Amino acid sequence: MDAITALTQRVSAPKLIEPAPSIVQLDSIRRSALRAADHGNLRPWRFLEVTGQGLIALGDLYLAAGLATCADLNDAQQLRLKSLPLRAPMIIVAIAKTQEHPKVPRDEQLLSAGCTVQNMLSAAFALGLGAFWRTGDMALDSFVAKGLGLDVGEQIVGFLYLGSVDGPMKQAPELDPIDFFQVWPKRV
Repeated sequence: MDAITALTQRVSAPKLIEPAPSIVQLDSIRRSALRAADHGNLRPWRFLEVTGQGLIALGDLYLAAGLATCADLNDAQQLRLKSLPLRAPMIIVAIAKTQEHPKVPRDEQLLSAGCTVQNMLSAAFALGLGAFWRTGDMALDSFVAKGLGLDVGEQIVGFLYLGSVDGPMKQAPELDPIDFFQVWPKRV
C-alpha cells in the first residue's frame, strides 16, 4: 500500500485477534515510530511491548489501580478491568519522556511522542494489520504509571493495540478538507 493511501484511508480496527504482528512487521512499525517529528532530536519517547502473559499482568495492574481508587468495585467492574488488555494480542505502551530544554517546550515533546503512535497506526494499517489507540483512565493513573516503571517526567500517551483484524474493515469517513482548512489572511 502506498503512503498516501495509508494516510488517507486508515481506520481503527477495534476487534483484533491473533496473530500479533510478525517480527518483520513489528520492525517496520517500530521504525515508523522513530520517524516522528522531533525538534531538537530529543527522542522524547520510549515504548513497552506487552504480549502473552504480559497482557494478563497488565490486566492485574489495571485491577489493582481500580481497587486503589475504588475499593468496592463489583465483580463485573473487576472483570472488565482485568480483561481490557485482552482485546488484542499485543499492546505497545507509548510513553512520553520529556525533559527540560531551552528551545523545545514540554508540550512539543509530548506532541512528538503522540506522533509516534500515529505513525505506528498508519504503518500497521499499511501492513494490513489492525490497530487502535486507547488512552482513558489507565493512561492517566499514577498507580499504573508506577507499575509500568515510568520515571519522573514520563507519562503514558497511549496504549496501541495491535493484531489481526477480526471481521470486515470499516471505510474511512469522507471528510471534506474545505471544512477544516482556511486561507489566512482571508483574501478579498
